[in-house]
Amino acid sequence: MSLLVVGLSHRSAPVSVLERAALSADAQVKLVQDTVAAEPATEAAVLATCNRIELYADVDKFHAGVAELSTLLAQHSGVGLEELTPYLYVHYEDRAVHHLFSVACGLDSMVVGEGQILGQIKDSLAKAQELHSAGRLLNDLFQQALRVGKRAHSETGIDRAGQSLVTFGLEQLAEGAEVTDWARGKKALVIGAGSMSSLAAATLARAGVGEIVVANRTRERAERLAEILTDGTHVPARAVPMDAVPLELTRADVVVSCTGATGLVLTAEDVVGGVEGRTGRPVAFDGSGRSAPAPRTEADGTPQTPLPPSGVGTDENCPLDLAAVQGGFSVHGEAAVAGMDAATLEQHAAWAAGGAVDRREAARRSPEADAELITALAATAATVGRIPERRRPEPAVETPRRTPVLALLDLAMPRDIDAAVHRLTGVRLVDIESLAEASADAPMAADVDQVRRIVSDEVTAFGAAQRAAHITPTVVALRTMAADVVAGEIARLEGRLPGLDDKHRSEITQTVRRVVDKLLHAPTVRVKQLAAEPGGAGYADALRTLFDLDQETVASVSRAEDSTEKNRGPR
Repeated sequence: MSLLVVGLSHRSAPVSVLERAALSADAQVKLVQDTVAAEPATEAAVLATCNRIELYADVDKFHAGVAELSTLLAQHSGVGLEELTPYLYVHYEDRAVHHLFSVACGLDSMVVGEGQILGQIKDSLAKAQELHSAGRLLNDLFQQALRVGKRAHSETGIDRAGQSLVTFGLEQLAEGAEVTDWARGKKALVIGAGSMSSLAAATLARAGVGEIVVANRTRERAERLAEILTDGTHVPARAVPMDAVPLELTRADVVVSCTGATGLVLTAEDVVGGVEGRTGRPVAFDGSGRSAPAPRTEADGTPQTPLPPSGVGTDENCPLDLAAVQGGFSVHGEAAVAGMDAATLEQHAAWAAGGAVDRREAARRSPEADAELITALAATAATVGRIPERRRPEPAVETPRRTPVLALLDLAMPRDIDAAVHRLTGVRLVDIESLAEASADAPMAADVDQVRRIVSDEVTAFGAAQRAAHITPTVVALRTMAADVVAGEIARLEGRLPGLDDKHRSEITQTVRRVVDKLLHAPTVRVKQLAAEPGGAGYADALRTLFDLDQETVASVSRAEDSTEKNRGPR
């Protein structure tokens, strides 16, 4: 077995790199075809999700395989090899098996324990089978990965440790509230009709939204999804063309987008238009990325009159152009000195240090008054051990955030929604990047340790089965040789005993075959057991040497088995 995987994921690369390296469906097909056409690889499959791109291959040379697979990934992703290399990881043989089994169990997912990855692994295998690029190794590997993933979910509580990326994203939009309470009665717009969008639509329906609108470039797929939702969840759903999205944005409370588009589906201007069309109020960009604070009001609710500038037009000898300072800011503040050249900044610092004390007030105070104040403070400090505060600082009041008018969840890679939407007031956007940050602090269930033990046991069993299977062609060749020897001896017996009747000829033939089978049974069973152990690959060579088996005969058996596996259709 020479299994090799080269890839990158949210654990090894920033979202910006993953976004650029994302592969379209056509690019995935071309990558698989070019991989099996390359010299080091005989089998290939691609596992591409919203947060990982992995190329699996059966190779005959490790270093040549790593170089070839890395180069192909760079070529088809459009990211230069030098830029991509620092983010790539490589797993070989048992480590590669361990990696895929961990992925199948959800241990390597952005949201630990999510089960959607099983469907993506199944799709990856089906595509490789369709392209006839999956031979015995990858068929066995991916099918066993699916079984291991199902076992982990059925035998442990890994489902309690995490959920689908859709559910996690909706939880982030709900900001601590129950998703069902947050979503109840809302109008939802789902852009895309693929597996992730379908899952999002079904999740929103279960959460209790009042209406779902599905927009997709292929109108038939949108209509089909809307029909399934209406019939299966009893939530009103309807399909619209993509050009109706701007209008639907003015009606939607929550938008989920996951398409295969290579460019933006929703720009910041699209979102601004949708929110303004709904509220009738202009939408501003908030540089902090958070909603703008509500305006201050008096106790009776009337708008509070802003304080006049504390220094503009009154500070003496200030080196600034006071007319240029923004109203409401002190000439001592950061807003006033932003962009100041070094010389003026130095002058301003000297001026501010000298002006920190009101020199006019100091001039009006008498030396006697200062002496009395100092004496009183010294006496107080000697009594209580410290100088008392003249007043306690007032606690800062945090301005509550405005409830977003529109909530958006972008699950696409590359992204569907312009990242600038993060800065729009009244809008909340959760995308892959923000999900990655949030999931870093997500708690892991105790069942994760049990799943890891399952993965470890299954990797050991898979390796043993593969090593045992490696000797099978040699055992088949040995038995074929033995059958040929028996057939030759029976033919020679017939030549010596031409009058032998059919009954006796059949009995002699069966007897000879039983003798050969009994002689071969123990060594062939034992050699399979030994070959299954670590380091047991050499037993096949020993068997070929001891029985002088033709290497080409053994190879032909292997080619026949591989051909059968590659021509197997999707299951």
